[in-house]
Amino acid sequence: MHNTILILGANGRLGAVAAIAFADAGWNVFAQVRRGSAFRHARITPVRIPLEHTDALAKSCGGTRAVLHAVNVPYTRWGAEMLPLGRLGMDVAQRLGATFMLPGNVYGYGASMPSRLTPETPERPTAEKGRIRVALESEMHHRAVSGLESVVIRAGDFFGCGPGSWFDRVILRSVVAGKLVYPGPLDVAHAWAYVPDLARAFVAVAQGPRLRGFSALGFPGHNATGGQLLSALEIAALQVGFRPRRGRFRWGSFPWPIVRLGALVVPTFRELAEVSYLWERPHALDGMALERRVGTLPQTPLIEALAAALQSFLENSKRVA
Repeated sequence: MHNTILILGANGRLGAVAAIAFADAGWNVFAQVRRGSAFRHARITPVRIPLEHTDALAKSCGGTRAVLHAVNVPYTRWGAEMLPLGRLGMDVAQRLGATFMLPGNVYGYGASMPSRLTPETPERPTAEKGRIRVALESEMHHRAVSGLESVVIRAGDFFGCGPGSWFDRVILRSVVAGKLVYPGPLDVAHAWAYVPDLARAFVAVAQGPRLRGFSALGFPGHNATGGQLLSALEIAALQVGFRPRRGRFRWGSFPWPIVRLGALVVPTFRELAEVSYLWERPHALDGMALERRVGTLPQTPLIEALAAALQSFLENSKRVA
């Protein structure tokens, strides 16, 4: 008998990659999508029922053991949509008697966060997005009383397998101009999560022992200073055959003063400025709790992951052009 999972937001970058990862691991996958699906896998069944229709969605996905809430909410709509959509995802999981799985981040730790982040590190959010994430996890913890089994896997900034992250919008976008732009000091360590590796971590947790109550796990991913990341990206660019016109990349910094000034009138700039501390505070996620639960997980080497992400970005840029 095969396990079954419902992935909410399967059109998004993590949702799409996770759908393939679960299917390849032998799971039957209900992929909830808002629009036409390009999935071509025998174990993946697209479900085009809106998340707000929780009863119909749960009824169509009977037998589901886990629900992965991979719904992607744009930064500018977090305040209005993140919590309501998260609660709907929990509603679906409770109707199915399934484990609710949430990809988390480090926003909840706030601007005073220590350099090593464990599931036990106190969350002291200093930005609205951090307070929203803490509220969402608090809801999961509260619902454990009424029987919801849930787990959040906290990870660093996403990269790979599609647009939408800091890595794509700032760092890779500068590559095509022969320049490498980094949002913070080059000597500060930052946490990164290669999306295919994170997706496999969710598979491993779902296949493990049944969870009880609420659990929080850290996904270690890659931890690198800005200088280390840009140096690795230069090597990755050569591996995929991309060479800047001038023979070598110029390194540059992100125009934070302009962003902070523009934040007064541009909503996206305001949202970016709110979490600028993430680039100023060194931080890494401790993965010991995750390893204790599922064992040592394979990790894609950084240069290999960067090369794949860059290749995908360049191909997508050609299609758009």
